[in-house]
Amino acid sequence: MLRWLSLLIPLSFCAVGAQAVEVRDAKVATTVTSTQVVLDLSGRAVHRFSTLKNPDRVVVDIRDAHLKSRHWASLAGAGAVKGVRLGKRDKGDLRVVVDLSRSMKARSYLAAGPRKNTYRLIIELQERSGGSPPAATVVAAAKDAPVKAEHAPPDARDLLIAIDAGHGGVDPGATGKNGTHEKDVVLAIARELAQQINAEPGMHAVLIRDGDYFVPLRDRMQRARKRQADLFVSVHADSIRDRNVSGSSVYILSQRGATNEASRWLAERENAADLVGGVSLENKDDVLASVLLDLSQTAALSASQDAASSVLRRLDQIGEIRKRQVQQAGFVVLKSPDIPSMLVETAYISNPGEEARLRNRAYQGKIAVAIHQGLKDFFYANPPAGTLVAQLAAQRSVAPNAALLSSIKHAGI
Repeated sequence: MLRWLSLLIPLSFCAVGAQAVEVRDAKVATTVTSTQVVLDLSGRAVHRFSTLKNPDRVVVDIRDAHLKSRHWASLAGAGAVKGVRLGKRDKGDLRVVVDLSRSMKARSYLAAGPRKNTYRLIIELQERSGGSPPAATVVAAAKDAPVKAEHAPPDARDLLIAIDAGHGGVDPGATGKNGTHEKDVVLAIARELAQQINAEPGMHAVLIRDGDYFVPLRDRMQRARKRQADLFVSVHADSIRDRNVSGSSVYILSQRGATNEASRWLAERENAADLVGGVSLENKDDVLASVLLDLSQTAALSASQDAASSVLRRLDQIGEIRKRQVQQAGFVVLKSPDIPSMLVETAYISNPGEEARLRNRAYQGKIAVAIHQGLKDFFYANPPAGTLVAQLAAQRSVAPNAALLSSIKHAGI
């Protein structure tokens, strides 16, 4: 059965019909968890999506669209995709047929494109057998990280840090003057940060992506929540028209972003299996649900501010800081209502000097160490109950007192 999907399209836009869009590029990409057909569009698009059998295929009709080049009328396959065919239909629609080697779970969605006011239509395919990949695959530890010893005794747990390397796959992020892609350098920093954290007693890291593939923004946040992460760190490299601008900065969610997200959660709580702070909002009345969500968000934002400040102080010790205070913005990846979250702009890739440093493995390591030390400072000052870090922090606070008592005793006081 075919049904029209209108993703990220205002109702008024749907009512008057979509403006003509141009498919400017098309490609098939494989990730560790899926195969994706990615269409670069000149603007927003309304599309119809269906899956068909005998043979297995996915059909997507894009309303009032055309190909920029006949070169993309057909694409070679990869992964589960045997091939892709594109062609015009009646009434100006463009049909995309994805031929499959076997039955797959399929979905489609719009994502931001590489330039302002451009979009990507992504057709994502996943294996049906066994359902979605296990969390250990979706949010994997760094491949080159050492095997982590079980630091925590039976009565204590390790802290879990979710590390999000920005962009990836078809989304390269910002590109420096000498061709350095943001997605590559931030993945290298994220992997190094995971190694640092995995070597820390009482802490364990997971990577939201551990390869060159695209992950939708809300999926990044949700993957961290499914793993019940204690903290979320998104790693990026900033860009600006002025190539002289340099330095690091750290962001947390703005109050306006939190308010918008709260409205979304309250509107969707009956259809969501998600929990806020371990409590379901589904069966709560409007007032109680709002209070619970507000308490959770307030606690998460407060912890985000403290953790981000600790990281910013450590970054200030190793290099230039662009903005000396923690900044606030409405980044989607920071909108988890119950996980402290921050976004670290490690440097300006648009600055040729910083672009060169971002490519340097030693500098990547310095950034990773600074972030790790900042997180460690925060958690030892604010250790969650029931964690090994809480036990170690308690031992640290007892040790100076024991030394003082010993000095008093020996002094005969």
